[in-house]
Amino acid sequence: MNITFLGTGTSQGVPVIGCNCNVCSSLDYRDKRLRSSLHLDINGQSIVIDTGPDFRTQMLRAPITQLDAVVYTHEHKDHTAGLDDIRPFNFKQQMDIPLFATAQVLDQIKKEFSYIFAPTKYPGVPKVILNEITNTPFHIKGIQFNPIQVMHHKLPVLGYRIGDFTYITDANYVSPEEIKKIKGSKILVINALQIKPHISHFTLAEALEFIKHVAPEKAYLTHISHQMGTHREVSLSLPPNVEIAFDGMKLHL
Repeated sequence: MNITFLGTGTSQGVPVIGCNCNVCSSLDYRDKRLRSSLHLDINGQSIVIDTGPDFRTQMLRAPITQLDAVVYTHEHKDHTAGLDDIRPFNFKQQMDIPLFATAQVLDQIKKEFSYIFAPTKYPGVPKVILNEITNTPFHIKGIQFNPIQVMHHKLPVLGYRIGDFTYITDANYVSPEEIKKIKGSKILVINALQIKPHISHFTLAEALEFIKHVAPEKAYLTHISHQMGTHREVSLSLPPNVEIAFDGMKLHL
């Protein structure tokens, strides 16, 4: 499994428009964060988790030339807004792209991108195949995805465990039952928005406590805001088995 962090930022990205804080004005490439998204290359299958507003840029920057499926965590715009840009893959691969999401997320996609599903379609609209999933394991071309339901304030969000790798974003609570699904992961990716308390995201301290409880071999922090601090200064305070992920970072498992 080859894993690429396409984006590690929160809903506004980093730098934030109009902000001149030390993070937004940093010259360190690790402090430039597009909206959160992940690419998985597993046995030749190219799968993206979430198509946020930066999807086009992320595909070009990676670069990714094949897309076999998209898996969604939840329906917020910073995780879905780039769906229209799957069109080049439709044309190149001559196939409809399978989307995997809960009924709630699929309903929102149908509303946000109603032209995709119109009875009379404008030529060139994205072509997709909707696959409804629940909080039970499902397969994409023989690859097993194990959903993990977390809470984003009051909104259910799905994280995913694939083999020894677990990816969770937009969480501030994970139940004991769902934590059991994560335990034993070699690599855990978990969101850590900022230092100060937040209504719907783990803070740095909360994420570190969660990592300590789950006890993976290695953990990476994602969905970072400019209020966290610079990559360099925060990294100095982390335990040896924890790193802040950055855009373009690659993992191999």
